[in-house]
Amino acid sequence: MQRCDKKVDIGRRQFLRGSAVAAAGAAATAALPAQAQTAAPAQLARVAYPSNRLGNVSELIENDPLYVAYPDDDAPGVLLKLGKAVPGGAGPDSDIVGFTTSCPHQGFPLSYTADSRTFNCPGHYSVFDVEQGGMQVWGHATQNLPQYVLRVDDKGDIYAEGVDELLYGRLSNVL
Repeated sequence: MQRCDKKVDIGRRQFLRGSAVAAAGAAATAALPAQAQTAAPAQLARVAYPSNRLGNVSELIENDPLYVAYPDDDAPGVLLKLGKAVPGGAGPDSDIVGFTTSCPHQGFPLSYTADSRTFNCPGHYSVFDVEQGGMQVWGHATQNLPQYVLRVDDKGDIYAEGVDELLYGRLSNVL
């Protein structure tokens, strides 16, 4: 498995300092005459995480998590076969999803509850619905649970090729 070198440990002061610099840059750009501002095509921010094989469809049992790590060994996650098509689902039935298992609020390890098909945080009680793309439905988290961008090849191998939200502790998703 390839290592990801995009982890950042940032404190509140460093974050505020960086925000101030960004705000000053935005204000300076806005002050330029219109003809000096060249129109560049808008692009979505996307992390260049490595494409990693996480498993095979044959290893999945419906509604039973298969524990994996993506984009590196320091980022625990799961693959789930839900048995019905869901947003962001991959595979022949669009029912295979993958998520990080670290809460986006403060990084607590999440547990999966098969009955409700949710991930639950023991730290501040955030709840994430896996049938709705990891949508936060309760708690202190301010973003949805990061979901893997998955691809299933013709042999049934499941590859993760990116993440749709900010992983806890990693700043690279927003650069």
